[in-house]
Amino acid sequence: MVKETTYYDVLGVKPNCTLDELKKAYRKLALKYHPDKNPNEGEKFKQISQAYEVLSNPEKRRIYDQGGEQALKEGGGNGFSAPMDIFDMFFGQAFGGRGRGRARERRGKDVIHQLSVSLEELYKGAVRKLALQKNVICDKCEGRGGKKGAVETCPACHGNGMQVHIQQLGPGMIQQIQSMCSECRGQGERINPKDRCKQCQGKKTIRDRKILEVHVDKGMNDGQKIVFGGEGDQEPGLEPGDIIIVLDEKEHEMFKRSGSDLIMRMNIELVESLCGFQRVIRTLDDRDLVVTCIPGEVTKHGDVKCIMNEGMPQYKNPFEKGRLIIQFLVNFPATIPPEVIPQLENCLPPRPESMIPDGAEECLLMDMDPEQEARRREYNNAYVEDESDTGPSRVQCATH
Repeated sequence: MVKETTYYDVLGVKPNCTLDELKKAYRKLALKYHPDKNPNEGEKFKQISQAYEVLSNPEKRRIYDQGGEQALKEGGGNGFSAPMDIFDMFFGQAFGGRGRGRARERRGKDVIHQLSVSLEELYKGAVRKLALQKNVICDKCEGRGGKKGAVETCPACHGNGMQVHIQQLGPGMIQQIQSMCSECRGQGERINPKDRCKQCQGKKTIRDRKILEVHVDKGMNDGQKIVFGGEGDQEPGLEPGDIIIVLDEKEHEMFKRSGSDLIMRMNIELVESLCGFQRVIRTLDDRDLVVTCIPGEVTKHGDVKCIMNEGMPQYKNPFEKGRLIIQFLVNFPATIPPEVIPQLENCLPPRPESMIPDGAEECLLMDMDPEQEARRREYNNAYVEDESDTGPSRVQCATH
C-alpha cells in the first residue's frame, strides 16, 4: 500500500505505473512547463523534475512508497539534482541548447584574425605586433549599463531574452514561434534611457585597442593557429573568448614549400648542362650555398636533385630540417651559327645515320603556336557539336 501519492499526482500517473509510463508522462509535462516555453512555471517544472527523479529510481521509489517524502529525507535520499540536470539527462541537448550546450554559452565568442607571414618568417621565426579592437567591460558602470538599481528585468520576456508566440494554423493545430525579445533585444534586461551610462550608452561594454605580440615559431605551417586564451571580447556574466591568429603564408618568388621540403627551379644554359657549372643559392636565413656539377656530368632538362638538411626546419624541432629539392631547366639556344657546327659535331657523340628511301618527299618543319592550336580545336569541336544537333542525316539508303 502506497503511503503518499503526491509525486504520482504531479506526473499524472497511477502508483502502479511502469517505468515507460513514467517516462512518457515526464516527457510530456517537461516539454509543456519548460521555462523556455512557460517562464512563469518554474516551480511547476521543478516539482515535475523532482518527482521523476525519485520515481524513476527503484530504490528511491521503494522508500517513497513505504514512508513518503519524509522517509526519503530521513534515509538520506533528498540529494535532488537540479531540474535542468534531469531534463538534460532525459533529452540530451536536443531542446533549446540547455545543459552542456548552455554551459558553453556562458563563454564569449572567439575573435579570429588572419596574419600574413613570409616564408622567411616561418623559416627563421619572428615576433609580430598586432593591434586589434575588442570589446571590454565598461569601467565606469562596471558592466551594468547604467546606475546601480537602474537595470530591471524585461517585463516582456521575463528576463529570458526570447518571446514565444502561438499561432493558430487550423482546428486543433497550433505553432509556437520563438523570437528575440524586441523590448530588450535579447538581453533579458532593460535600462531607462535617462539612467544609462554616459560612457557605454547602456551597452555595458566599450571598444578598446589591444596590442598583441605574436610569436611565429620556426617551422610553423600555413593555416596554423596561435591562440591567446581569454583575450577575446568581454561581456558581463560571460567568460571572455579567445583571440585566434591564423597564419597565412605568402607566396615566395623562389621557393615553394611542401611539408618540410623546399622546392625551387634553376635555369641553366646548354653549355652548363653539357660542361658542368657552379651556382650560388641564397637561403631563407641569408646563407650562400654553392651548387656544383663537375665537368663531364651532364644535367638533363627536367633533372631533379636535392640537398639534405637544407629545407624547412621542423616545428618544435628546428635543428632537424627537410630537403632542398632543385629541378633543373635547360635553356636551349634559338639558333647556332653554321660555321661552328662542324666543331660542335666533333665534340658531341656522333649523330645516328638515317637511310632515306628513293622517292621520299621532303617537307618543311614550322613552328606551332599552342594557343592558336587550342583555338582551332575549340572551333572544330563547336562545329562538330553544331552538326550533331541538326538531327539525323537526310541521306538514306535506297531500297530495291
